[in-house]
Amino acid sequence: MEFRFRIKANFIIFAFVLFTGVTACSSTVRFAGQDTVRIHQPLHRKQFKVGQTFIGQCSYYASEFHGRKTANGEIYNMHAMTAAHRTLPFNTILEVENLANGKKVKVRVNDRGPFKKNRILDVSLAAAKALGMIGTGTAKVKITIVQLGK
Repeated sequence: MEFRFRIKANFIIFAFVLFTGVTACSSTVRFAGQDTVRIHQPLHRKQFKVGQTFIGQCSYYASEFHGRKTANGEIYNMHAMTAAHRTLPFNTILEVENLANGKKVKVRVNDRGPFKKNRILDVSLAAAKALGMIGTGTAKVKITIVQLGK
């Protein structure tokens, strides 16, 4: 009798641990108004269009990553006009406007990022200088898709 109880108790504990492990690995859902957005579901190219705009915080990355490989396999050059975006296709050309001073620059997406929640784009040092955001480190920007990459 005691042996059967131990088997049942061990089975219940095993089932509980298995269930919690499986549900912990599933993607989460964020509710924004009436729309439901899956956080870990990648956006597909069809969801982007030339002329589409986004507004959000932009940061830059410089010497720490200079000379390292980017997500598309290129070597990062902090003096080139490039950017990192989480989901836009590589080689997409973006016009980035610093909303604080009106300065604009065109960049090419060649990396993935930024990895901070409240940011939508990381630009190279050269692009950050052209946008006038070196002193602040971040800037509120308007991003416009000029040409989609393939």
